[in-house]
Amino acid sequence: MGALLIVLLIVLIVFGLGFVLHALWWIAVVLFVLWLLGFLIRRPSSGSGSGPGAGGGRGRWYRW
Repeated sequence: MGALLIVLLIVLIVFGLGFVLHALWWIAVVLFVLWLLGFLIRRPSSGSGSGPGAGGGRGRWYRW
């Protein structure tokens, strides 16, 4: 009886970890696509950078 409970607990832990990993992969893919879109949309334009950290006209879409 005790061994059955241990096996069931292990199965639940492995299933839960697999589900979490699968969800984290999808979250990572969505964040990567959003980052890529933001990077492609804000291409450097004319070359007039304003504000702190404007690297020679390279338009940054992030603050850090």
